Amino acid sequence: MTHGALGPAEPPATPAAAAVVFGDRVGLAERFVAILADTGISHGLIGPREAPRLWDRHVLNCAVVHEAIPRTAARQQVIDVGSGAGLPGLALAIARPDLDLHLVEPLARRTGWLSGTVAQLGLTNVTVHTARAETMWDRLHAPWVTARAVSRIVQLAEWTLPLLDAGGSLLALKGSRAAEELAESRVALTRLGVVDAEMHECGAALLGEPTLVLRATIGDVVDRRLFRSRQPSSAGSARRRADRPRGSRRSGPEAGQRPRHQP
Repeated sequence: MTHGALGPAEPPATPAAAAVVFGDRVGLAERFVAILADTGISHGLIGPREAPRLWDRHVLNCAVVHEAIPRTAARQQVIDVGSGAGLPGLALAIARPDLDLHLVEPLARRTGWLSGTVAQLGLTNVTVHTARAETMWDRLHAPWVTARAVSRIVQLAEWTLPLLDAGGSLLALKGSRAAEELAESRVALTRLGVVDAEMHECGAALLGEPTLVLRATIGDVVDRRLFRSRQPSSAGSARRRADRPRGSRRSGPEAGQRPRHQP
């Protein structure tokens, strides 16, 4: 039952797939979904119409991306760019306590919500940064960068590849046109230092519709001078355009296809 057009909503029932993805941390995932249905909606991070789909379209859709990150003996860092409502960053932090998540989001009102949510959930493997991705190039590096509903892959690569360690990968959650977008972008990605780019389906055995992930891997550390010579932009701004079609915020898989230019 909703409590007003823009107010909190009852969280949806927990699907069976949640226990498979989150294991003994499924209760933590349920608390995250409840927060999204409450302050996530009232703060404008999730559209009120998305409440019934918070599990399948958002939290599980993001959490299954952990399949693309192999488990290692050493803790790995993951940088989530344009974190917004913590998707995929917080979903990954809950599903994989062996990962250290750095959530990079330029809007202070969003990072305030993210920090509060991290505190409510008691997550110790998450750090929130109020910053644009470009300003973190000399401050933060990791073998993995994730992004959802931010921009087309070439623009996203220009913002995020300098955050990667040598041999690191960008994992971009994409919509139905992902394969077409990759085909159109291969040459440009190669020029930026990508040595391998391919599509992955995550959660195919659990979700009715698997999550499409475009993985772009670099060889050596990229030359940041090349990226600094490009016109500076804001990953957060593109995220805000991408997730607000027709005046409503959106962070579903289709939202990442193209940046939308609504105000």
